[in-house]
Amino acid sequence: MSELKLTVSEIKELMDKMADTGLTAVKVKDGEFELTLKSEQKEIVVQGESTPLPAAPVQAAPAAKKEEPAGNTVKSPIVGTFYASPSPDKPPFVTEGKAVKKGDVLFIIESMKLMNEIQSEYDGKVKKILVQDGQPVEYGQPILIIE
Repeated sequence: MSELKLTVSEIKELMDKMADTGLTAVKVKDGEFELTLKSEQKEIVVQGESTPLPAAPVQAAPAAKKEEPAGNTVKSPIVGTFYASPSPDKPPFVTEGKAVKKGDVLFIIESMKLMNEIQSEYDGKVKKILVQDGQPVEYGQPILIIE
């Protein structure tokens, strides 16, 4: 079996590309070559003869992206839990249709017991909120759209 060697920076680059394409898992097998790519929607399996794999960079074919509304997409900067309001008894920071300015707090991501306020990088109106309050989110996951 051939050895696949990746540097830390190549692994980070692969993780970023996986987040961009919606892939959640990659499995590579050498004997009787097998490549398995998993996305949020379906699993793709390729089987064939054993073929030498390039040492790096490893690139996955883009998966079909979910249709997102036009506008500026605000993504989660960290892995954690999404909260729309500062506490359960308070109103949400933003709602669909609300005007926001650069620097306004949009939502909170709780990560490792820390509450991280995420501020808007855009002026505009909240077009769509893509996640539910209390939902776990991944790094780079679209959270809301500002137009």
